Amino acid sequence: MRYFGKKSMIAAALMATTSMAQAADVEVLHWWTSGGEAAALNVLKEDLSGQGIGWNDMPVAGGGGESAMTVLRARVTAGDPPTAVQMLGFDILDWAEEGALADLNAVAAEEGWDAVVPAALQAFAKHDGKWISAPVNVHSTNWVWANKAILDELGIAQPGSWDEFVAALDAVKASGKTALAHGGQAWQDATIFDGIVLSVGGVDFYRKAFIDLDSEALGSDQMVEVFNRMATLRGYVDDNFSGRDWNLASAMVINGEAAFQIMGDWAKGEFLNAGKTPGEDFLCFRVPGSAGAVSFNSDQFAMFGVSDKDAMSAQGAMAASIMSPSFQSAFNVVKGSVPARTDVPNDDFDACGKQGMAELAAAAEADTLVGSIAHGHANRASVKNAIYDVVTAHFNGEYDAETAAEELVTAVEIAQ
Repeated sequence: MRYFGKKSMIAAALMATTSMAQAADVEVLHWWTSGGEAAALNVLKEDLSGQGIGWNDMPVAGGGGESAMTVLRARVTAGDPPTAVQMLGFDILDWAEEGALADLNAVAAEEGWDAVVPAALQAFAKHDGKWISAPVNVHSTNWVWANKAILDELGIAQPGSWDEFVAALDAVKASGKTALAHGGQAWQDATIFDGIVLSVGGVDFYRKAFIDLDSEALGSDQMVEVFNRMATLRGYVDDNFSGRDWNLASAMVINGEAAFQIMGDWAKGEFLNAGKTPGEDFLCFRVPGSAGAVSFNSDQFAMFGVSDKDAMSAQGAMAASIMSPSFQSAFNVVKGSVPARTDVPNDDFDACGKQGMAELAAAAEADTLVGSIAHGHANRASVKNAIYDVVTAHFNGEYDAETAAEELVTAVEIAQ
């Protein structure tokens, strides 16, 4: 298997153009279908196009990626896997254990990935010492996005504590606007849950409960308080939230229909795509109580094993392009996330982007960087889905907080 570095990739593309040969294509399965996500994805498409590599798009809508993974499983079962697939966390490792993913060690060595990718990301990008995916970015989930005009109109300062946040939500609700924009989908409920767990118990509690899966922590009084805070937030969501896509909830904040949204930093891409400026039109801050901690997920492109030499070369070129500093900057500026490599300058990033990069670096240094429960970076899919079920059932009123904590212990035990 042969992979190309940057210089040899360009040379190969020129040779292919000169000889009028058909450039190799990559078929890419992904779930980046919102406006901001599509704009970011075009950065990658154009970068590859400049190297003579075609792009066969295979989008599968669904912000959490569950639908895409269902489609992927069907394609692999049929013996026809895509050449590249957007994946998150433990899903990558599961496919690697099945022996389905290509070995990217050659391009990783040539491009020096080991020295620039944080260890927390490498834990999901490598298997048995081999690179099996190329991280595109680092997202963090414990963010709040706020419409600044609404807050200014109501005289609300950016809340720094949980009590201040609840007071702000009360003030917005009293004004007749929706206080919290939200979409009633399991992964969105769980995304809020990420930040609330950190706000209640901090990193140590988060790790003990959702990474170590300690049953005492899962059923503790602190967990009851987590569910009580989730129930509090439910009281500020509008009646039409069920089934709403996340980007439509973002649009409610962008358009002044709602004041706040708790969502990962991919939401910033929607604000930027709508022509909004951080600090002027919208605010970005951590879920009150969770400052200093970062719950992360990383979009990565895993390359499935192929036998065609041209396809292998195209995969190597795509992986190298994804990891180039220039692409990491250009893509993440648009996407709302931060680079997956540590040597990318922040010059082109806006205020929220600079804040995200600084907080990610500080969390990595302080060991307060934790994998997202909601986005497959804390546990494998079976446990993640069991947590989803309890969180969503509680959010929709099926359990009170005490019962939810008890159900969480049982669900996680069964799922392991």
